[in-house]
Amino acid sequence: MTNKERIKNTVLCRSTDRTPFFFLFGPWPETITRWKQEGLEDGADWSERFGFDPGITVVDFNYGFCPWFETKEIQNDGKRAVVLDEFGITKEINLEESSIPRYLKHPVETIEDWEKLKERLNPNSPQRFPENWRELIKGYNNPEAFVQLGVYPYGLFGTIRELMGVENLLMGFYDQPELIRDMMDYLTDFWISVYSVILKDVRADSIHIWEDMSGRSGSLISPAFVREFMLPNYQKIKRFALNNGIEVMSLDTDGDCSQLIPVFMEGGINLLLPFEVMPQNDIIEYRKKYPKLGILGGIDKIKISEGKAAIDKELGRISKMLEYPGYIPNLDHLVHPEISWDDFQYFVYQLKKLIGV
Repeated sequence: MTNKERIKNTVLCRSTDRTPFFFLFGPWPETITRWKQEGLEDGADWSERFGFDPGITVVDFNYGFCPWFETKEIQNDGKRAVVLDEFGITKEINLEESSIPRYLKHPVETIEDWEKLKERLNPNSPQRFPENWRELIKGYNNPEAFVQLGVYPYGLFGTIRELMGVENLLMGFYDQPELIRDMMDYLTDFWISVYSVILKDVRADSIHIWEDMSGRSGSLISPAFVREFMLPNYQKIKRFALNNGIEVMSLDTDGDCSQLIPVFMEGGINLLLPFEVMPQNDIIEYRKKYPKLGILGGIDKIKISEGKAAIDKELGRISKMLEYPGYIPNLDHLVHPEISWDDFQYFVYQLKKLIGV
């Protein structure tokens, strides 16, 4: 069975020769720094020794503004810097460690701001293509490649929270509903147009939507709002996908996603990730409740930092998922700096043994 067939059949809860073996989330930069101190050779690819499957191939394309905003540094005191990024966001970043930036100003506050930004959303701009596009499509059309359209930070809630800020977006559902609706509808049509351009050269297997619309206590917005503002657009993307032979539609949201799964599935989502454990996402219960939902993630990254006994216990817990179709074992987010190089290697090799690669 090819890598493409294995991933596709697994996600669609069909029979496969075995579970896919790849990691969607890599290490934090601080994790790599620690690992180099613990034996990872300088300049070595952390993943090359484990024999991972090729995994998911994301089409390299400009899915956002064209042209981007011109980035510039506004101030820098050696510890923190204030910058304007390519999305037009003014933010303060920590120069000493990887952390979530402090957002100071977003490009969309009014309908007029949004109308101005539409000028940067021409799906047919030639500048959207990478310079080596003709070379890249050879790899994308490789029979082994499971090819994905879309990547972080492109989604309905997800992208607009970048453009407006999460608080302004949440208030916008009440104060500026027509603006929110227009942004979601317009972006949906824009991305479908972008995907159509790509599909002239590439045969894709999935469309990915990045949302990050849940927290530790549940969804940031009500399922009713998701159903009203977002569901029609998910369904529109799904129709486009099926009309182009694309059966997989995946979605990324952190936190407790239990309230949102039924609406997501109604919208055609059939692969969800990363199922963070800390907010009490129990992938075994989700599997029982949603037997046709593809699940990726659900392995507690913190447990992997607690030594070999904790790793064995965590793998024992998720091993039950391998009794069902439709699961790709992965950490529930990026590889945390608390995880030592020795423990990480032990975890990967034990997981590999569990899968039977």
